[in-house]
Amino acid sequence: MAAGTGGAAGATGTAGAAGTGIGVGPYAELTFDAEGDADGASLRAVAAMEATDLLVFAHGWNSDRSTSTRLYDRFFAPFPGLVGPGVRLGYAGVVWPSIRFPDEPIPDFESPGAVAGPASGTALDPGAREALGAFWPGRGAELDRIAELLRERPGSADDLVEFGALVRELAGAGVTGAVPAIFAEDVHTACRALADGLAEAGGPATEEPAGPGLTVGGVPRGLWRGAKELLRQATYYQMKKRAGVVGERGLGPVLAELAGRRPALRIHLIGHSFGARLVSFSLRAVPDGARYVKSVTLLQGAFSHYAFADRLPHDEGRGGALRGLQHRVDGPVVACHSAHDAALRVFYPLASRMAGDSAGLLGFDHRWGAIGYGGVRAVADAPRLTLDEALRGGVPATGCVSVDTASVVRRGGPPSGAHSDICHGELARIVVSAGRMGR
Repeated sequence: MAAGTGGAAGATGTAGAAGTGIGVGPYAELTFDAEGDADGASLRAVAAMEATDLLVFAHGWNSDRSTSTRLYDRFFAPFPGLVGPGVRLGYAGVVWPSIRFPDEPIPDFESPGAVAGPASGTALDPGAREALGAFWPGRGAELDRIAELLRERPGSADDLVEFGALVRELAGAGVTGAVPAIFAEDVHTACRALADGLAEAGGPATEEPAGPGLTVGGVPRGLWRGAKELLRQATYYQMKKRAGVVGERGLGPVLAELAGRRPALRIHLIGHSFGARLVSFSLRAVPDGARYVKSVTLLQGAFSHYAFADRLPHDEGRGGALRGLQHRVDGPVVACHSAHDAALRVFYPLASRMAGDSAGLLGFDHRWGAIGYGGVRAVADAPRLTLDEALRGGVPATGCVSVDTASVVRRGGPPSGAHSDICHGELARIVVSAGRMGR
């Protein structure tokens, strides 16, 4: 059952900060720019909270500020009724520069002005075009041409090649090193792979009957769905990097400073999608021996299931990007995962092969699995629990643990499936169990 919003928390919780739209409190936002620089006022607001335990929640890649605020309001709502009498909760929502494609449905959330979904076509709606303009400032001409091509879906192969070149240029903007392989691939191959992935996730098939604009030997109009996904992957690539930067250079140091000001404060990190990557990378800034991070809960985490591994199964000379960092948490790192998450089941593996060291763009390799799809991998003594088991018996006191939440995280349409279906009271109870905050 999805958690309700707003007033349900009012009977047992303090009102949220005025004007935030959050029904629990005390609440403040921790705001960061793309380089991880923090708004000092937000740190002061959090440090001033009368709380024993602070819940810090980071939204994912596909969120604007208003959507993330509604997410925080809904997810936080059950907590006042779940914690023990000695626990005084404070709430913080991490706000970091992200981008939202309004055509991705979020269960229970209304999206005024959004198109009905990928089946409605490839055209960018005004909200998506505006978001892309803010994401890539000064690139209005290129984005207008991209929008024109997606709207008209011309049949000429030259037009698809032009589209690929424009996206490749945007993907490389501000990025050092080589452009990832998915943008350097033959654009027909890349778009077909992505269009097939969209069909696998429940969207329309690649092929369509011939119609206006389809030339003999040209581009099937259905292939333009893959082209739109290629554009989405360009933003994904940059957001993936940004989440790590904001976590390590932004949130991590802020939490360390907060712990210095409030040494008795118990901090519990929660992250959704790329926000799970963000809070996990913040552990890089936790000093050895520090004990202020008491739990980490990852909801549909959009990063590698090998992130915490000491050695990669396919390359034993290397470890995961976060190897061993679970030991900087004075409590468990809980990875909640669901097989109903089409974004992580289909598109995460495609996007994760951007480094170019795979055998090709097509096909699946276990190396590219996401922690939010299959849980933690290649970490010793990392138990795997069903949701019922975790709710009945709790989660381990330390180390990594995977909890299969597919029994509740199951709703959502293409292309992302259940990726954003996280506002459930059962998941709030997992956070409370991980943090040892329950009754």
